[in-house]
Amino acid sequence: MNKKLPLILAIVGAFSLTACQAEKVNKEAVTEVKEKVTEVSQAVIKVKDTAALEAEVLTKYPPLDIEMSAKKLADHTYQVQGMAGIATDNGGFISNSGFVVTDEGVVVIDALGSPPLAVELLKRIRQVTDKPIKKLIITHYHADHVFGAQVFKEIGAEIIAPIGSMKYINADSTPARLNERRESLKPWVNEQTYVVTPDVIIDKTTDFTLGGQEFTINVVGAAHSDGDLTLLAKEDGILFSGDIIFGGRVPFIGGGSTIKWVETLAEMSKGLDLNVLVPGHGDASTDPAQAIKLTSSYIIYMREVMGAAAEDLEEFVEAYEAVDWSEFSSLPAFDNVNRMNANTVFLSMEEESVE
Repeated sequence: MNKKLPLILAIVGAFSLTACQAEKVNKEAVTEVKEKVTEVSQAVIKVKDTAALEAEVLTKYPPLDIEMSAKKLADHTYQVQGMAGIATDNGGFISNSGFVVTDEGVVVIDALGSPPLAVELLKRIRQVTDKPIKKLIITHYHADHVFGAQVFKEIGAEIIAPIGSMKYINADSTPARLNERRESLKPWVNEQTYVVTPDVIIDKTTDFTLGGQEFTINVVGAAHSDGDLTLLAKEDGILFSGDIIFGGRVPFIGGGSTIKWVETLAEMSKGLDLNVLVPGHGDASTDPAQAIKLTSSYIIYMREVMGAAAEDLEEFVEAYEAVDWSEFSSLPAFDNVNRMNANTVFLSMEEESVE
């Protein structure tokens, strides 16, 4: 046998193995390139789809001519401030919204009180950035904050809300409220308007990161409403409080618990380290402690005077007329909501006295 033959066979085998390995590497490289191309293609398609969806919603809903602007509060954070008034004033534009722009997309806080208002909000966001809308954080389920949510749902945003939201969604009174707004805010709230169910329900303090920026969702519980949360944009040091705080005006006392509300505000007052506080209504504040104090003092006073009346078994009308409201009577929204607030607290204090 030729002694060189094993050597030749070994060399041939080595070349064959190397060739196989090279082919495998080439296949893997080709596969990786194909995957990258597919990923990029899908991203392009998604961008096109998102653009198409946004173009559709911009023309889908009745036009609304409203004065609205996005005020820059910090490097990444903006406030859209509603006007003073009752729920059906200004085309329903009475509550605040806001948004934070990150490298990967936009976080929106609250969706305003109708789809056309949400469309106007989307337009203001697009004046600032073309980044995709990634998340809509709903601070609480009240009509003036959520009836615009379907616009963001329809363009692919993830809808996040606090525990307690489903109580509002499933309440017998919710269809009635929607029908009422279909009359009082016609044509902007109409048969196309629906109450959006959240994609995610948050039941505890939750941190998340988007585009290199950190956020904290703090679940408050049933204070102003059946379920409330706040959102902290950490990099800019800005807190969106929802209706836990009303800026420079008389708050609306909704369906939550005034005891819980007062406790929450007391807790918020401890060790505040914020640059700006954005309330659910009214001006943003660079003095968060003062903003908290106004809302807190109003609710505490309301509980004191209505609690005393309930304990003494007084009639509401007589009790209300006997109260000195001068500390708050000059504030915006006093004439619209104070008597209703007093009646709500009076009834709840009657229940508390029985318990």
